[in-house]
Amino acid sequence: MVVKNKSFKPIKKNKRAFEVVALNIKESIFKGVWQPGERLPSENELSSQFGVSRHTIREALRTLELSGFLKIRTGVSGGPIVKDTIMTTISNLYLDAFQMENITVEEFTAARLAIEKVVINDAIDNATKEDIEKLKNNITKAKKLIANKEFATDANFEFHSLLACASKNKVFIILEKTINTINQKLRSLSSVNLEVTGEAVKMHEKLLDALIKKDREVVIQLLEAHLMTVGKSL
Repeated sequence: MVVKNKSFKPIKKNKRAFEVVALNIKESIFKGVWQPGERLPSENELSSQFGVSRHTIREALRTLELSGFLKIRTGVSGGPIVKDTIMTTISNLYLDAFQMENITVEEFTAARLAIEKVVINDAIDNATKEDIEKLKNNITKAKKLIANKEFATDANFEFHSLLACASKNKVFIILEKTINTINQKLRSLSSVNLEVTGEAVKMHEKLLDALIKKDREVVIQLLEAHLMTVGKSL
């Protein structure tokens, strides 16, 4: 059994020492030395190991928290906890850029369509029985919500995330999460009704049927019609 060294080596002090500390901690997380849920050493311990001040350590930890690598908990059982929230951080950054650049719904829809065409094409090739089952369960859940006169908006967002997972491409999974974050923001600014969310569920059911049959032409046609309709409702 290999025991991983969970201590850090002293660094060369400079004006940006906190960045060097943050980079060292980040690299140790990438290497699997620290797993999500694990608590890093205290500020005092880290200060001693790196040979820098506690202020430098605090700056480094804050940087890592903002980047989505850590969660700083307070209290007796608190401290820096390794927590993977990077995808959420990335999505929020894209959302900020989306709003800063005044991107239009039309631009968003065109980009989304281009990305999701590739996603669903890969899903046709790579989806497992488990993926198909998850997509079926998603549609069942959404249909129940509609039948109870409830919005199925979140379930509909989840459907597209499940398609990205079925593609077996981690980049698409990240991109789809970002797309959903922007889509949720746009949806929150527009009027939602049961008819719109219900039609999306029906289209998802048709998409899944075509995907199971591996009918690429029909899948792409349905996806184009679906996303264009969604775009017009935003």
